[in-house]
Amino acid sequence: MRNILLRLAYDGTNYHGFQRQPEEHGQTIQGELEKVWKKLFAEEIKITTAGRTDTGVHAAGQVVNFCSEARIPQEKIPKAMNSILPYDIRIREARDMPEDFSARKSAKWKRYDYRIDNGRIPDVFRRLYSLHEPLQLNVSAMQMAASQLEGKHDFSAFAAAGSSAKSFVRTLYRCKVCWLDEQIVVTCIGDGFLYNMVRIIAGTLMDAGKGRTQPEEIPEVLASRDRTKAGETAPARGLTLTYVNYDASSPGEIFPEL
Repeated sequence: MRNILLRLAYDGTNYHGFQRQPEEHGQTIQGELEKVWKKLFAEEIKITTAGRTDTGVHAAGQVVNFCSEARIPQEKIPKAMNSILPYDIRIREARDMPEDFSARKSAKWKRYDYRIDNGRIPDVFRRLYSLHEPLQLNVSAMQMAASQLEGKHDFSAFAAAGSSAKSFVRTLYRCKVCWLDEQIVVTCIGDGFLYNMVRIIAGTLMDAGKGRTQPEEIPEVLASRDRTKAGETAPARGLTLTYVNYDASSPGEIFPEL
C-alpha cells in the first residue's frame, strides 16, 4: 500500500464543504476526489484532510492523503485526476509519503487568508472570494487589534458556540492585516484552528476597523472565554486555506513578507 499526498486548490462556492456527506446534501470536495479515484482505478479510498473547510470556503493549498494500491507514477496523478475532476477542483501536486504521514496530524502550521473588498461599490469579479464591506475600515486599528491575538492563548471566545474541541488553546504565529491588490487581507498562521476561528477573528477585526471594538479590548475578549464578547462570524466566501506546512520551516521562512 502506498500513502499518497495530494496538494490541491478549489473554489468552494458550489460545494457543501470538504467533508463527504450523503449525496442528497450536495457535492463535497472529498466526495468528488474519492469518486474520481474510483473511476480511474476501481479502488475505494478514504481521504484524510489537513483541514475540513466549510461550505463556500476556498483553498489554494489544501493537503490530503490516502492509502492506495494503484501503481500510477506520482508525477502522473495530477494530470489523470484533473482530466476528470470538475473545473473548480485542481490537483497541484502528488507525492508518495512515509507510512506514518497524516495530512492532519503531521501538519506543523497552516495559513488562512480572509479577504475584504472595502470599496464603496462591490467588485463583481471578487464577489465569490471576498466579503464586501462598504463602510470604510480603519486598517491601522485592525492591525493593532490583530497584534493582540498573536501568541499562545485560550481562543474559546473565537470558537463557534457548541464546539467539541478538547482544548481551546492555540498558538497564532502571525495575525496580520494589510492592503493587498486593493483588498484588505487578514492573514492568520497558527498551529491549529478551532471551528470558525478565522472567520470570527475576521469579524472581530472588522469591528475594530469600524470603531465598535477598541484594539486594547482584545486581551479582555480573550480572557473572557465568552463567544458573545467577540465579533460576528464573517461569511465563508472571504476565507481561503492558503498553505499547510509539514517541515521545520518557520512561517517567516516561507512567507518573509509577513
